[in-house]
Amino acid sequence: MKIVKVTYTTKAEYAGQNQSNIKIVMDELQKLNHPGINYNSCLGPDGKTFIHTAFFNAEEDEKVLLNLPSFKQFQEQLKASGPEVPPKQELLNLVGTSKNIFN
Repeated sequence: MKIVKVTYTTKAEYAGQNQSNIKIVMDELQKLNHPGINYNSCLGPDGKTFIHTAFFNAEEDEKVLLNLPSFKQFQEQLKASGPEVPPKQELLNLVGTSKNIFN
């Protein structure tokens, strides 16, 4: 399993568009219903800091996400928007979970 956390802060005027782009990615992931991906995105209390957490059952599953057209577009637009704080990626280790993520 691979767990990736990405945190960044958009400019206030871009936060709404970023939320829309995330929704498009989530819609595509839901339609795809790929069993090896559990992807979540949250918005901080400032209304412009985003935290994405992706759980991948295997390396190949991460490639599925990274190659989605909606995800590529989301990344391109985010980069072009000039975030206040650029995306920072962290690799996490799972300690425990209340549900079997990939069951």
